[in-house]
Amino acid sequence: MSAVHESRRKSRPTVARGSTRPTSRDVAQAAGVSQAAVSLVLGDKWRGRVSEATAERVREAARDLGYRPNLAARNLRLGRTRTVLLVVPALTTEFFAGVYTGAARVAAEHGFGVVLYPSPEGIGPARDPFASAQSALDGVLASSMAADALTAIRGEALPLVMLDSDPEGSLGAATVNLDIADGIRQAAAHLLSLGHRHFLHLAADVPSWTFDVRARELAARLDEVPGTSVRTARSPISIEGAVTAAEAALTAPGPRPTAVICDDDQLAAGTYKAARRLGLRIPDDLSVTGVDDLALATAMDPELTTVHLNAELFGERGMRALLAVLEDRAPEGGDIPVHLVVRSSTAPPR
Repeated sequence: MSAVHESRRKSRPTVARGSTRPTSRDVAQAAGVSQAAVSLVLGDKWRGRVSEATAERVREAARDLGYRPNLAARNLRLGRTRTVLLVVPALTTEFFAGVYTGAARVAAEHGFGVVLYPSPEGIGPARDPFASAQSALDGVLASSMAADALTAIRGEALPLVMLDSDPEGSLGAATVNLDIADGIRQAAAHLLSLGHRHFLHLAADVPSWTFDVRARELAARLDEVPGTSVRTARSPISIEGAVTAAEAALTAPGPRPTAVICDDDQLAAGTYKAARRLGLRIPDDLSVTGVDDLALATAMDPELTTVHLNAELFGERGMRALLAVLEDRAPEGGDIPVHLVVRSSTAPPR
């Protein structure tokens, strides 16, 4: 063995004799610092207390030793479970799967776990899955579409961040929203620029702030343009429900709409089926837009013009806000930008 290799082998940190796993004392000895410094660095609270060089030395010693903090002991000492609950209305679309993916990724980076709690009926009250949510959880991240489920677990009594919720009347300590109003403005502006003046709003039949915003914003934008009209039809968020609602609205008395603005891509898919039943071609006879930009949007023929919502970023921002609330910090402000993706389902009216 060369002298260099021998020197490196001898200088490598070692675990104290008789130890079954490395401890913070071993890391401290290897790095030449106190155990308090190790705790600060590995707890990510070292800034302003120890130098960058010292922090890196501690991290390197921990890596070389294979040291892992005893989270169970630390959590017991701090009275923390390092577990948060994500409450969503249902897992019937990939959107909320994306929200979970983003939230779980950020949580894992900070040593937290995420329990996913879809309301069994999609929205509304749900059964409490915990004997005591207060003792099982550190905080809750919840969609306003499933806000009623919070009452079952007394989630409002825990540190709470609301997603897609009215900032003025939120139950939570913070809210994180997508700029859905701007998304509707973009969709309306696109259709108006094509020359459409008679609209159908296929609205989600869900009592939720985010859908109220869509209806208000669409009405406000169309009111600004003379000669426009809009009729509203409500549908559950399902393709089957949308077929029935769209078919009825498109055959109602009065001028037939030339454009349909849907609250959700699933509603747009139902509108496609209704149009074909009525012998209407998309986009020749009827332009259609959606919201979400699910995989479904490009599986449809023609591909759907829709408002892209970044579900994973939504989950990430929500989890970062909850972590900030838990640490008594101010969460990042501002709504998450959205953008219209123009595809083949929209064209000038005939």
